[in-house]
Amino acid sequence: MSDLTIWTYDWVPEMPRGFVRDLRLRWACREASLGYRIATVPFDGREANHRDRQPFGQVPYLSDGDVHIFESGACLLHLARQSEALMPRDSVGEADTIQWLFAALNSIEIVTVPWLFLRFSGHADTPLTTWLGSRLTQLERVLDSREWLAADRFTVADLLMADVLRGDPLKTFADRPATDAYVERVTSRAAFQRAHEEQLAQFARADADRA
Repeated sequence: MSDLTIWTYDWVPEMPRGFVRDLRLRWACREASLGYRIATVPFDGREANHRDRQPFGQVPYLSDGDVHIFESGACLLHLARQSEALMPRDSVGEADTIQWLFAALNSIEIVTVPWLFLRFSGHADTPLTTWLGSRLTQLERVLDSREWLAADRFTVADLLMADVLRGDPLKTFADRPATDAYVERVTSRAAFQRAHEEQLAQFARADADRA
């Protein structure tokens, strides 16, 4: 039995299913052929019921023997250090992968999350729209000239960047053919498809338990 345990909610409403960030960890484990199990914390009372492991009451967090990590980016880096399938072992390829892993979080997701929140709250036109457009245009230029972000092959950086970009509102944000092709290429991988199906099935089973 693997020591790797991915912690997520026992149930979530319909809308976020398929996008809860434990998916990133499931996907990475499947890419790297790392065995794992899923454990849950209650969605109800989530703000306070697991602060000993995640001080902000969020998911995912990861247990690996004596190692306990929260924040999906940190968890992904931990997993990438266990498998060359996720990150090269040479210093140049590793540095390239790590910088793009952080870019997905700190240059792209930092804009997409508040933009999406405002959009879903009924504020379609905000100052964030200009910022988001600029960041996505810059990324489009990068992806127009390469198939993968780092090391000339799929890495954990692609996994994270594609997950950040794959939501429907972002897919329809301006004309970005290179980015669209990139997201399709990454999310067509069998490991993503299986991880996505697994998460949806877990929450569907939880519907019956709550009923």
